[in-house]
Amino acid sequence: MTRMERRAKPIYPRNGDEVIFTELRREVKKTVSLLEGKRRRTIVFKALILPLLYFAVYTCALVFGDHSLVYYTCYFLMGLLLVSIFLNVIHDAVHGTIFTSEKLNNAYVYLFDFMGANSFIWKLRHIRFHHNYPNVNGWDTDIEQSSLARVFPSGSFSRMHKYQHIYLPFLYPLYLANWLLIRDFKDFFNKKKTVRKLIEIPKIEYVKLFIFKGIFLFYMIVLPKMILDVSWTVALIAFAIMLFTASIASLMVLLSPHANTESSFPLPNEDNRFEHSWMMHMLMTTNDITHDNWFTRFFMGCFNYHVVHHLFPNVNHAYYPEITAILKQKAKQYNLPYREYPLTTSLRNHYRLLRSNRQVENIFEETM
Repeated sequence: MTRMERRAKPIYPRNGDEVIFTELRREVKKTVSLLEGKRRRTIVFKALILPLLYFAVYTCALVFGDHSLVYYTCYFLMGLLLVSIFLNVIHDAVHGTIFTSEKLNNAYVYLFDFMGANSFIWKLRHIRFHHNYPNVNGWDTDIEQSSLARVFPSGSFSRMHKYQHIYLPFLYPLYLANWLLIRDFKDFFNKKKTVRKLIEIPKIEYVKLFIFKGIFLFYMIVLPKMILDVSWTVALIAFAIMLFTASIASLMVLLSPHANTESSFPLPNEDNRFEHSWMMHMLMTTNDITHDNWFTRFFMGCFNYHVVHHLFPNVNHAYYPEITAILKQKAKQYNLPYREYPLTTSLRNHYRLLRSNRQVENIFEETM
């Protein structure tokens, strides 16, 4: 990519909100310091036990998988564990919040490669684009998906988008299959993709892309077939069950906090500047989910506390419940646009967004 093809990063204005955020950050730092001794054990425990559970279930599939029900059940559980590991381990390792050692955090990120995704390109998409510019068309690569979907209100329009609210819910179960088997390769080989705006991909990463994808497909499909002597059909069905299960579980988490009718989709002005400050941008583009229990905290990585994750991405998810309580107090005190909804409401608002974006705003101009 030439320099002329690169785009300048949009700028957030400084308008006084920094004083509020400094006050909030001070209280958050104090709270994390008080809880660290107790929470650190849980953080490390999950980083160890969840990957072990994943490979234990896989081993169970190899040992007892000659019974098809056991084989399929194991791959179903692996799909759920994949999402749990992503939320609790890989995601926090990418943000450097599991261990004090940067090298150890980076080593844990490679779990993602063993589970089929490319950690190099996802880290770029998530850290440098999504976290800096959530809900910004052309910059938020976590929301940027297939051309089949028009999620951004300012996104390009085609006639098929008129029916996206009908066909997309049926395609969503293919989300993870698209990510692992198609999208990663597009980001590597299509120079028009968003991630190519800021970086050149090192040649060694192309080699790692194919090596890890090969390892993943080998141990998920080929090795069980060799050991269990099952048919290719059975092996592929089990693989599909894992991808389907992980897709549904992950989409409930990924769709709920950003892509809905209640969130803003800001764009920079002609001077490449946003209207609101960085803190306000995070609050206006992100919402929390009201469901909170032991399961969501331990297995789902406190995904329901997503606003504080965007405000404090370098803090582990184990502290989010207490940090969110502080944020709610500040939101009430300073009239900040903090939002939270039940999961069903947030997912329903996502569907409404698909319906809303099935046509351009000025329908008469579009059809002239």
